[in-house]
Amino acid sequence: GDEADEGSSLSQPHHWPTPALSPAMSTFGTLFRVSTFGESHGVGVGAIVDGVPPGMKLTEEDIQPQLTRRRPGQSTLTTQRDEADMVTILSGTEAGMTLGTSIGLLVKNKDQRKFDYASTQVAPRPGHADYTYQVKYGVRASSGGGRASARETIGRVAAGAIAEKWLEETYGTKVVAWVSGVQDVDLPEDVAAALEATPPTRAQVDSDGSLSEYSNCFTDPKGGVYDADTGEKSTITPEGEGKPAHTRCPDFATAAKMAARMRALRIAHDSTGGVITCVISNAPIGLGEPCFDKLEADLAKAMMSLPATKAFEIGAGFKACRMKGSEHNDRFVEACANEQGGTKVLRCATNNAGGTLGGISTGHHIVMRIGIKPASSISTAQDTVTFNGEPHSLSTKGRHDPCVLPRAPPLVEGMAALVIADAAMRQRARAGEAKLQVLPENGPAAKKARTE
Repeated sequence: GDEADEGSSLSQPHHWPTPALSPAMSTFGTLFRVSTFGESHGVGVGAIVDGVPPGMKLTEEDIQPQLTRRRPGQSTLTTQRDEADMVTILSGTEAGMTLGTSIGLLVKNKDQRKFDYASTQVAPRPGHADYTYQVKYGVRASSGGGRASARETIGRVAAGAIAEKWLEETYGTKVVAWVSGVQDVDLPEDVAAALEATPPTRAQVDSDGSLSEYSNCFTDPKGGVYDADTGEKSTITPEGEGKPAHTRCPDFATAAKMAARMRALRIAHDSTGGVITCVISNAPIGLGEPCFDKLEADLAKAMMSLPATKAFEIGAGFKACRMKGSEHNDRFVEACANEQGGTKVLRCATNNAGGTLGGISTGHHIVMRIGIKPASSISTAQDTVTFNGEPHSLSTKGRHDPCVLPRAPPLVEGMAALVIADAAMRQRARAGEAKLQVLPENGPAAKKARTE
């Protein structure tokens, strides 16, 4: 490049003004805001939630189910770290009712094993944030991933449960996510499309994705038996004691193949990734703030802020790149009565756009898919270098997931709910509460779509 003349200002050291540190490194949202805190092997983790309206019924029982769905140690296919992840509401409620003030949430860590991470003081773990945190901050948490650990997401899940409760009570909005792919095992296209068009409930995701693992096979609650190595249908007799194996893939045949793949990786001390599908139904029309806070842009940021996420698509996603405009365009086919009077709302024949147009919600299902990489913590020895650049072989100790996908749906659901709640409050601030409409589910086009 060009060299500066000797004695010029460019050749002299220049002390640039230090920018003010952002106060929002661990804060998400504009009006409905959540700030998370805590490290994976510290005293505890949690969140402070601002913007929750007063007068809403809220206790720990409203939050705990989602934390139980994400907690470790729930299945043979997940890490065996034993954490109950019981939440305590510290502030913002009285007699089971929100006060409109900040809600403090805390989950204490109980099964820490800091000694499992002694080797990471010498060398950064491949695939982890040890190196980048050390370079950025000059210091890092000495055990686990610190703020980069998936335990940080406990605060998000808890805050998301509050957002979901408000959304469902106010607009009937529902958020549900499920595992649609593990490594190269995917839901059949027709099954995947049917689930996106008519989303299952969380209870169905949990029940239809739950198997029992035996020494030689998997079984489903309806009596189906599947080979332990391939996941294919089998007639063998289960041996040993059955233990829960949760996949959260709501299709037994596919769930069995996924379970077999995760079992093989667990035995090999390796890991894999996959895809989570999330559908938001009954989201109000008009959410999203173009140009830079478009609804899908906020959703993408929310999902990509989760640990291990590497890909995001909405609607037809990357398939849209191979479609013609005449195929991809969602035709408007009917006007539906506005429940609060005034202008009618329009329904489309298809939903390739995934529930938004121009970054603003249409009222149709918001359909997203999130790609998650293989868990970086594996017990297999890996070649790396020390922080000083010396060759080093590192084997990660501790208790880790062969695949994080079965525990990921509550994370995705929580972040989706936070985005929609915040977007709804921003639109209410602009247009007034009465202006937010939800697309009726029972119009002629909707009935036809459900029968096709």
